[in-house]
Amino acid sequence: MPKKIEHELEVLSNQKNVSRSEIIKEALVEYMAKEKTYNQPFLTGKKYFGKHGSGDHNRSVSYKSEIKAKIREKRSD
Repeated sequence: MPKKIEHELEVLSNQKNVSRSEIIKEALVEYMAKEKTYNQPFLTGKKYFGKHGSGDHNRSVSYKSEIKAKIREKRSD
């Protein structure tokens, strides 16, 4: 570990009156929790989903039949 980080860890350890190991464990737990959410694409884009809806609440149910109708319509031209 770089001397500067080791020194800062020692100072923080003394300030908080906890062991250096405890500080490192806490940092690792926080880092791993952050990485779990980082690797979940849904959580990354959650604030954007549904923000600009089409107003068509049946779209996910009826999309196949709508596509078939458009194809039939195009072929009949």
